Amino acid sequence: MARIRFTRELSHKIAVFVLTFFSYALFHANRKAFSNVKTSTGNVWTPSSDNVTLQVKPDNIWNKHHLFEDTDEAEKFQGYLDTAFMLAYAAGLFINGYVGDRVNMRLLLTSGMGLTSVVIFIFGCVCEWCGFYNKYFYMIIWIVNGLAQSTGWPVVVACMGNWFGHGSRGLLLGIWSSCASIGNIIGALLVSSVLHYGYEYAFLATTSSLLCGTFCVFFGLVPSPLDVGLEEPKDMSPSITESRYNPGIHQENEPLLSDAGMSDEETLEHSESTVVYDVETVRPALSFFQAVLLPGVIPYSLAYAFLKLVNYSFFFWLPLYLNRTFHWAESRADQLSTVYDVAGIVGGTLSGFISDRIGKRSIIVVPMLILSIPALLVYKDSPNDQLINAALMSIIGFFIGGAANLISAAISADLGCQKALSGDDRALSTVTGVIDGSGSFGAALGQIAVPYLQLGLGWASVFYMFMICMFLTAICLWPLFMKELRSFAFFARLMGCRCCRSRGAASINDQYYR
Repeated sequence: MARIRFTRELSHKIAVFVLTFFSYALFHANRKAFSNVKTSTGNVWTPSSDNVTLQVKPDNIWNKHHLFEDTDEAEKFQGYLDTAFMLAYAAGLFINGYVGDRVNMRLLLTSGMGLTSVVIFIFGCVCEWCGFYNKYFYMIIWIVNGLAQSTGWPVVVACMGNWFGHGSRGLLLGIWSSCASIGNIIGALLVSSVLHYGYEYAFLATTSSLLCGTFCVFFGLVPSPLDVGLEEPKDMSPSITESRYNPGIHQENEPLLSDAGMSDEETLEHSESTVVYDVETVRPALSFFQAVLLPGVIPYSLAYAFLKLVNYSFFFWLPLYLNRTFHWAESRADQLSTVYDVAGIVGGTLSGFISDRIGKRSIIVVPMLILSIPALLVYKDSPNDQLINAALMSIIGFFIGGAANLISAAISADLGCQKALSGDDRALSTVTGVIDGSGSFGAALGQIAVPYLQLGLGWASVFYMFMICMFLTAICLWPLFMKELRSFAFFARLMGCRCCRSRGAASINDQYYR
């Protein structure tokens, strides 16, 4: 009987892992498409007579609709688009994070995926096929894109947090958080494979895949174990009937899946695992400001604002940097930029595994942030050699991308169901929205700073800005890092600190931050 329950629960966990992983990966593949065609779109938006794409356009249409006089102006506008997207995305994260704890998360996620596929198709395909070039329309459609995509991250992290407890969350979510990097890789490979047909086909390929994923998520995703009559992870919160629900008049929670077709033994086992509670005494989800004031949320939100600025600057501008600086073909630059994402996957997985073992997060994240500074300094002077550039890129991807993956997934989930909630763990989506939203505001400022710094002072100034941001990220987390460091018994003995000796090492479940 126990084996049947384990098999049923495991099958749901696998489905949730796969569906949330690929739903957000497809979001990122679509987000990456624009980054990978910046050279092509910049050429189309400017009257460059030597551009191959323009040779197939009727002269009267092109001369009537070109947007900018030179590629520098086009590059600045691309920065404005990135900034508008990130600002809308950040605002949407705060809103959808709050809403996600109060509505059906499956419907919220699928609506965002469907809307995203439509608006990107209009931006990249319809406008090009109709010969319609208008920067105000582009700006509006890209703002809508940011709002639509903001439904993704709070929902998928909340779903994963609902199904998986604290015990192996660092490793599990370290692996799972590679969905963003996998999406970047998928997007880069799709774009590079069809770019020779025209940049609009890059958008067509990515939006088609996202639309297919929308239907899979709509029919397959189960946001919470309670929706199918299973219990939440035992190490996630106190017992449900003691903490989230008050004793009183009870009634059964009807699962989404019926018992039709089960054997008598399976039906009995299913009925034993059915959660019983009083519907009218369910405690409401935390308010937005209560979630912000949870221990650890503000330091990590500030830190992620600086960290995401750097991480997303590589996301948005790395292919263009490789193309402009080393004069590598755009499709080749797209392929090489995936090294950064692959290294981020390794960094996030390894840091998650180690943080699970030692029961600490900041003590792993802060050294990665500090080591990223000399790595950026070396990469700034990378020679015009693809192998050496890829090796140096992998180092900064390991430190920066790995730290970003750990904060955005495992740490956000930890903070969203910590003991300070007193058993009310319905803050997962809200806390995730706060942290990622703060990061997106920082990233928005970076996307408008990068083109101006690059055009005015050169790419070296951009990398110096990245180093400053990584230093500020480490400063924001330094108090938490020192507190975790002092909690180790061996460190207490080394320093002769009696109070630390008596406390010992704290677990992840209660480290935030009494």
